[in-house]
Amino acid sequence: MNAPRAPLKSLDQALAELLAQAQPLTGTDEVDTFDADGRVLAQDLVSALHVPPQDNSSMDGYALRCNDVPAPGVVLPVTQRIPAGHHGQPLRPGEAARIFTGAPVPAGADTIVMQEDCEPVGEGSVRVNVVPTAGQWIRRAGEDVTRGAVVLARGQRLTPAALGLAAGIGMARLTVTRRPRVAMFSTGDELVMPGELPPEQMPPGAIYNSNRYFLRALLQRLGCEVTDCGIVPDQREATLTALRETAKGHDLVLTSGGVSVGEEDHIKPSVQKLGELDLWQISMKPGKPFAYGKLYRSSPQDACHFAGLPGNPVSSYVTFMLLVRPFLLRLQGATNVEPVRMALPAHFEIKRGDKRREFLRARRNAAGGLDLYPNQSSGVLTSTVWGDGLVDNPAGGTIDHGDMVQFLVFAELMA
Repeated sequence: MNAPRAPLKSLDQALAELLAQAQPLTGTDEVDTFDADGRVLAQDLVSALHVPPQDNSSMDGYALRCNDVPAPGVVLPVTQRIPAGHHGQPLRPGEAARIFTGAPVPAGADTIVMQEDCEPVGEGSVRVNVVPTAGQWIRRAGEDVTRGAVVLARGQRLTPAALGLAAGIGMARLTVTRRPRVAMFSTGDELVMPGELPPEQMPPGAIYNSNRYFLRALLQRLGCEVTDCGIVPDQREATLTALRETAKGHDLVLTSGGVSVGEEDHIKPSVQKLGELDLWQISMKPGKPFAYGKLYRSSPQDACHFAGLPGNPVSSYVTFMLLVRPFLLRLQGATNVEPVRMALPAHFEIKRGDKRREFLRARRNAAGGLDLYPNQSSGVLTSTVWGDGLVDNPAGGTIDHGDMVQFLVFAELMA
């Protein structure tokens, strides 16, 4: 009598269990700040200075004292000129200083009047045509960053803006978590690499290996060092050899295909022989089959992570986005691994929701809503190119036109 089938695991439960296994990698790299985009900080960045370092002008104009201009039309002598990068002399009562954007405000001045509100008069004087208020157009020392503040926290994934902030406190080099080393291969005798055979010579049942291309690109976008091991045939010994060899020197072995329980699916018994495997049936569509395990090198304590994706291209794509991506970010020590969600109106209808949580390929339209790709099959990779994100529809969820739905943006997931 067959054993009862285990209930499907929720996506949230699967992700929680997966992240629990993702202990941040040991080892760091010190890199030039120019080259740190996308890397994860391994230590807090603490500012050794105020930014800006002193009060400075945010306008081209004149620095003066408010009390010297009680009414429009007052004429003041201009006693100095202060460009950015230069430090002026203390300003005496009844004087004005010509000042430029970014220049330090001279001692004694308490306001900046923009040049559009002033009028040069003769040689060395200016007429102020407005009554200024104290502090206007002055950027205060430390208003952006204060000395001793943590400006970027450990575990933060660096963006171009973050690199500018790091440079602004004088950081020429940054300490980041080392890159994950990932080996990847596909399984399946039906797979053919583009360029090996032209379409007219493809034998019956053969397909081009599309998964290898998008998975490699996604891994590289996540900052991984990728070893592409190609296609492994549907043979037990070939699968064992590939897994055993790729476990050496890698943090993760990623495969696509072969995670079902058919006679030609050799991933499950091979991983079990070399280590441990938890084969999950996840209540999500597309992407029901997913495997996580460990490949032992010298002992269970010296192991390489293993993740097995389904073979259907959209299933592989979506499960990578929702499970492997956060896992790899957590390996790098990233604290924020949640996908960005948007609430947008559906410009489509789902009258009968699937029994599994469904991720529907959709794109934003000119009216600010979401259109649905007409064919949501797990084999239709066109839907991921046409669409710009995924609608997260709960199990059994119905959607009426105009309903607000949760939308996961591809650009954010692939950043």
